[in-house]
Amino acid sequence: MSEITIKIDGKECRAEEGEFILNIARANDIFIPAICYLTRCSPTLACRLCLVEADGKQVYACNAKAKDGMEITTLTENIAAERRAIMEVYDVNHPLQCGVCDQSGECELQNYTLEMGVDEQHYAIKDVPRPSHDWGLMHYDPGLCIVCERCVTVCKDMIGDAALKTVPRGSEPLDKELKNEMPKDAYAMWNKLNKSLIGPVSGETLECTDCGECIAVCPVGALVSTDFQYTSNAWELNKVPAACAHCSAACHMYYETKHTGIDNPEPKIYRVTNEWNYVSLCGAGRFGYDFENRVEGKDEAAFAKAVEALKGADTIRFTSTITNEEAMILQRLKEKFGYRLVNDEAKRFQRFLQAFSKTAGSTLWNGELNDVHHSDFVVSVGSQLKSDNPRARFAFNNAVKMNKGAGLYFHPVKDPVVEGFGKNVMSVNHKPGLEEAALYLILDLFADRERLPKEVADYLAKFHSKGKKTVEETVKEKVVEKVTKKVKDEETGEEKEVTEEVTKMVPKKVKKEVEVEINKLLEILDAPEDFQDRMTKMLAKKEKFSVIFGEDLYRHPKWENLAKLAGLVQACTDFKVVLLPAKVNTLGVSLICDLDEEAGERVVGYNAEGDFVLSSLGNGDLDMPALNQQEGTFTDVDKRVVPTYVALPYKGYILNDLAGAMGVTARLTVDYTAALPAEKGYKALEFDDLPCHYTNAGEEVRGYHLGVKKVRKAKVAVDPIDEKEALEGEVAYRCNPVLQFNAFTQKAHQLAEEAALVVSPAKLEALGVEEDGKVRLSIGETSIELPVRSDKFIDGDIVMVPDFDPAVPADALFGDRRYQNVTIEKV
Repeated sequence: MSEITIKIDGKECRAEEGEFILNIARANDIFIPAICYLTRCSPTLACRLCLVEADGKQVYACNAKAKDGMEITTLTENIAAERRAIMEVYDVNHPLQCGVCDQSGECELQNYTLEMGVDEQHYAIKDVPRPSHDWGLMHYDPGLCIVCERCVTVCKDMIGDAALKTVPRGSEPLDKELKNEMPKDAYAMWNKLNKSLIGPVSGETLECTDCGECIAVCPVGALVSTDFQYTSNAWELNKVPAACAHCSAACHMYYETKHTGIDNPEPKIYRVTNEWNYVSLCGAGRFGYDFENRVEGKDEAAFAKAVEALKGADTIRFTSTITNEEAMILQRLKEKFGYRLVNDEAKRFQRFLQAFSKTAGSTLWNGELNDVHHSDFVVSVGSQLKSDNPRARFAFNNAVKMNKGAGLYFHPVKDPVVEGFGKNVMSVNHKPGLEEAALYLILDLFADRERLPKEVADYLAKFHSKGKKTVEETVKEKVVEKVTKKVKDEETGEEKEVTEEVTKMVPKKVKKEVEVEINKLLEILDAPEDFQDRMTKMLAKKEKFSVIFGEDLYRHPKWENLAKLAGLVQACTDFKVVLLPAKVNTLGVSLICDLDEEAGERVVGYNAEGDFVLSSLGNGDLDMPALNQQEGTFTDVDKRVVPTYVALPYKGYILNDLAGAMGVTARLTVDYTAALPAEKGYKALEFDDLPCHYTNAGEEVRGYHLGVKKVRKAKVAVDPIDEKEALEGEVAYRCNPVLQFNAFTQKAHQLAEEAALVVSPAKLEALGVEEDGKVRLSIGETSIELPVRSDKFIDGDIVMVPDFDPAVPADALFGDRRYQNVTIEKV
């Protein structure tokens, strides 16, 4: 799109042709009121407050597109009258309970009522009963609802659940005389408002993935967290900026805290909020916040034992739920004492990256999730997006909904949520283990043959052949019919029968054989029969491409070949590539730490198994702070180094204390922020100098981007597809349910649950087990008993075994792999 210049209230603004006026105004700090519009979603015209004058004509700024030279006035006498009348209507029958409403103090209805100067009421109508509803983690009070439809819009356009809709209100119709007595837009808005409320698409029960984004965007107190309701006034809460500690998206959010009670001055997290205009947050981040490790003081005896354990150890085993600074401390300890650093999950990603860079020509991938949002064709391979990285799923859905986009979803587990993104999303549910074929197909469909290594181009050519296919098509056939009809003789007036021949073109279905190109890769992947025809339609007029690669690839037995193929996708196609690190700081750990393959004989574990365990969960030999009790940085999926801050105090020892006792000294943990390795792309910036906000234009100003270096591409051979890797029969998938990532999400009081074998409703029936009935699951020599729960948001026969619950021996069951053959017996 071309760049244009428009004027808003005399201020010159640069924009892209076709942008909505409202977005341009916001980016230039010009105020236009709007209740219903969300920046990253489609306009609904539910509130009509954004009325402006463009080149002398009144338009709605949320859906009016800018044209070069356009002059816009945001306020005229007529517009002011319309806006005031609209706010009067919104206040009709709105309960007068601001003193106890959870939104009071940050309520947009309050703000706009004051902004528009509403000080008297001219309209009235009989109200109807509007009982409230509990929807699990969310509470809906229709008495407070102004039917702005933001919840409906964000659920559809951003999240992809499409679980909410407008439902009939049951009110009496408005007096028709009002149409002549009040401003046009106010009447139209009131007429719509009077007919509608919000309700679940599925009926009485809200069936969704519990992200809670509807709560975030609600401008009033109609949608709130069930847990937060009536616990605090908004203005009493301290907003602590942070990065979500649960997945590699490390989304920006705020921990909102205040004292626990009158008799307990200790701070407590009451809720989590987010900058919903610019970034969404999944339910794990929103509801799984109270995973802190509360300790009363420093246990000197346990600390002394920890120092002795470190002095006698040869290995430190740890997880990626740590900050960059903590990873740096561990690396310094390794350099000083020669410890083996063992983190199997980060090691897998580290080695994948090393192989990826050899064919990609750069140290890291070239895309980020914002590129996915702005794409019009998205591909995902090797990730159960809903669980692995919800923000990646949001980006995929948003691209399809807002950019008239299309996409391919390669995954063995059928996902009704992804399929529900739109008709232009095609799922390819291949057998587990055939991810190589998916990557070869991407190269075959999209790679520039001139940029591909010759041996790869030659190998791809072997999958193509000519064949014949019987197709059915409709043709028009000429048919002559004799039609007899009665006509009146003009002379005698008598009727007589006349037969005429009538020619018609009649549709007829015929079968014929046509020559087609056969691509054996589609057969290997069990792609839909109409794959090629649908792809032709889906790719029409597509310009911006992105691809998401996930953890299934890093855990695959042929991970090295997959890494090289993923690198070729980056080097030889126009795709922006995104690799999804498995945990919150997997990328940071893999860049900062020199990781080892195997542990030695004497192991100190940090949130991991060991002879002596340092634990943020409070279940080890020496307590450590959880990530909501620390300040430091994460390296997220977008290769951005983002800060997180202390929400809750910690009174015990920290890793930096142990390092100091071992002679690796720094006054504060964040003193290591500026010392992160420059050769890996980190900058020598002090922690307190890192920004953490969004601009009005939606630009993310958090921390900084890692420096990505070009590397010389190595001449490496890639392997052919090994179809023997395909798993047949009963298959288990190592994957957590939505909202669970690890023992920390499990610890949060709103998300607390025990592990279960998650299956599709059809699989539950096939197993002959009742909901929550127990089965014995065996993989190799390891067995475990688990309750069984069905999930409407998955389909097919593959069962899902979680690893968020430490009671499940996931490593023993699966080893390095994410899929394994399994035996399931009813207990």
